[in-house]
Amino acid sequence: MIAIDLRSDTVTRPSSEMRAAMANADVGDDVIDVDPTCERLQKLTAEILGKEAALFMPSGSMTNQVGVRIHCKPGDEFLCEAGCHIYNYEQGAFAQLSGVVAKTVEGKAGVLHVDQLRGLIRPENDHLVRTRLVCLENTHNRGAGKIQPHENVVAICRWAHESGLRTHLDGARLWNAAAATGIAEAEWAKHFDTVSVCFSKGLGAPVGSALAGPKDLIKEARRHRKLFGGAMRQAGIIAAGALYALQNNRKRLTHDHANAQILAEAIRAADGLSLQPDTVETNIVIFRVEARLGSAAEFAAELKVAGVLSLATSPTQVRLVTHLDVTEAQCSQAAKIIGETAQRLAGGKKSAKQLEPAY
Repeated sequence: MIAIDLRSDTVTRPSSEMRAAMANADVGDDVIDVDPTCERLQKLTAEILGKEAALFMPSGSMTNQVGVRIHCKPGDEFLCEAGCHIYNYEQGAFAQLSGVVAKTVEGKAGVLHVDQLRGLIRPENDHLVRTRLVCLENTHNRGAGKIQPHENVVAICRWAHESGLRTHLDGARLWNAAAATGIAEAEWAKHFDTVSVCFSKGLGAPVGSALAGPKDLIKEARRHRKLFGGAMRQAGIIAAGALYALQNNRKRLTHDHANAQILAEAIRAADGLSLQPDTVETNIVIFRVEARLGSAAEFAAELKVAGVLSLATSPTQVRLVTHLDVTEAQCSQAAKIIGETAQRLAGGKKSAKQLEPAY
C-alpha cells in the first residue's frame, strides 16, 4: 500500500518536466561571477515580488536569518508573533549567529493587529536593546496556513516605518496567500523592506528560497549568505527546479486549497476531533485530538497504519498539508480514513497492527 503523504508540502518529488529542466540547466560559477539560470530565477522572483533584486539561497531559514541580520546589529531587537517560524523553528539563529533578540507577541492563529505592537518600541537608553525590525509570517504555519489580513499588514508596516523600524516578511507560503485571496504577491510584498519566499513549499521545487528587496540590501545580503555557508557554485542545477516551479506551479495552488477543505469537512464531522482554528484558508489543516482517542502521536500512528501520513505537532494536535503530489481522490480517501479512525478509537478499538504484542 502506498501511503497518502500529508505531512508537509515539502515532501513532493520533481516532475519529469522539472527534472529535465534541471538536467539541461545552463550553469556557471555563481560565486566567482554568475550562474545564468540562477540569475534568471532571481530576476523573475524580484519581478513577481515587485522588488529591485533577489538572492537565491539553500533554505528559508537562511533567507530569514540573513534578512534579520541585514536589518539588525548585535544587541538589537525585532518584534514578531509568538508562533512564527523565525522564532520557533530556526534554532534561535538570530541570537546564535547575529546577537539579536526577539520580542514575541501572541497573535490569534498567528495574526497580529497593529494595536498589539504600539508601545513596544524600546526608548533610547543605555540599559536597553534597540528595537529595529518587525517580522510577519504569511501564510502562518502554526496558524494552520492562516492568511494575514491585508489591512493588518498595511497598518502594521505603515506604523513600523513611521516609527523608524524596518519590516521583513517570512513569505515561505506567500504564493498560497496570493492564490487564495487574488491579491498579487507584489501587492503583499510592497509593504516590506525584505521578503523571503520558498520554492519547495507548495511550488514543488526540491530545494531553495530567495530573499528579495532593494539592490543595496540584497548586495549586503550576498555577503552574509557567504558567511552562513550559502554561496553555491553551479547553483543553476537546483535553481532550474525552482524556476520551473515558479513559472508553472503557482496557479494550481487553488487545487491544494480545495483539497484541504475535503479534509477539513471530514474532521468537523468526526467524533473526538476539532479543527484548530475552525476556518481552513489555504493548504494546512490542524486538528485537535480529544484525550479519549489517545494522544496526537497515537492518532497519527493509527493513521499511518491505515495509509495516511500526518505530523503530530503537539501532544494534542495533528497537522495535514495538501500539495501537488496528492490528488482530490487521495484526499477524499484520506478524509474517509480519518473519520473511520476517529470512530474506531472512540469505540475503544485500536488497529490490529497497534495491538500486536511486542517481542
